[in-house]
Amino acid sequence: MKIGVLGLGFMGSTHLQALETIPGVEIAAVMDADEARLSGDLSGIMGNLGGPGRRMDFSRARKYRTVGEILADPDLDAVDICLPTSFHAPVAIQALRAGKHVLVEKPMALDGAAAEQMIEESRRRDRILMVAQVLRFIPAYEGLMDLVRSGRLGNIRSAFFRRRTATPTWGPWEFDSAQSGGGVFDLLIHDADMCLHLFGAPEAVSATGYEAMKDGVDQIVAELHYPGIGSVTITGGWYLIGEYPFSMEYTVTGDRGVVEFSSVGRPAAVYWANGKREELPPPDVDPYRAELEYFIRCCRDATKPGRCPAEESARAVNLTRFMVDARGRKGERLPCRL
Repeated sequence: MKIGVLGLGFMGSTHLQALETIPGVEIAAVMDADEARLSGDLSGIMGNLGGPGRRMDFSRARKYRTVGEILADPDLDAVDICLPTSFHAPVAIQALRAGKHVLVEKPMALDGAAAEQMIEESRRRDRILMVAQVLRFIPAYEGLMDLVRSGRLGNIRSAFFRRRTATPTWGPWEFDSAQSGGGVFDLLIHDADMCLHLFGAPEAVSATGYEAMKDGVDQIVAELHYPGIGSVTITGGWYLIGEYPFSMEYTVTGDRGVVEFSSVGRPAAVYWANGKREELPPPDVDPYRAELEYFIRCCRDATKPGRCPAEESARAVNLTRFMVDARGRKGERLPCRL
């Protein structure tokens, strides 16, 4: 299978390093406006997950500098879109119209209408569309999904998800919420997606927080209100420019136990009501490789990505937008219509 990667920044570099380890996949083309990156020098790229960038061999890959050029390449079966956020939806639509299967980084769009347009285009062109919601391929979250969906935890009584980091400085577009979505879309779309997958749509949402995009600050505490669940909280965002470390964590409580995880020193484990502790399987897989392998398998088999459906990713866009809007109402409880 021949794939082209659009955007050679942090996520592009991370995906490329995973792709080169997958048998039967050829990185046939790369696209970026930066000449150093096109030469294969990704050594200065860093991010909050995955390893640092490194020098890569693009000698066998065709090199493009514009979206139009790479999408016109008739030899590509699929494209992996790792461009700045505001380009996700329009470029994915262009790629689908060009007959390519599409993996696009999260968030798939910054509003629900654009997300729905992407899905409709994938149906019209009979192409695979998948959003890179990598949380669904991280073992600590896979274990959580299994525990909740199987009913092993019993009735869920509370859930807490937090994700935070220093403000990315990949480009000035990050500081324009109309282009990046800010810290809430950049980070917490993962947790919105996870809550929808585990609990469905909430009846109402309330939120508080603080936004000062010129300083790189975008924080929220959102409460998703479900009948029968005492509290579901999504919180975090961007915490100023600098060395503030990335972290992600959750605590989910059911009648039969509590499952908890933190990326900074607490492995995923269940604390059962009978006093026993059960550690979830360790993260012995690269979630980016697992995500990409799954996308490629869906393309080869012409199978809709049921493990990560674009329709659910679109609902996460709507919920995240609703959370941001609710924050502007300063804690008022708003009926949630997704």
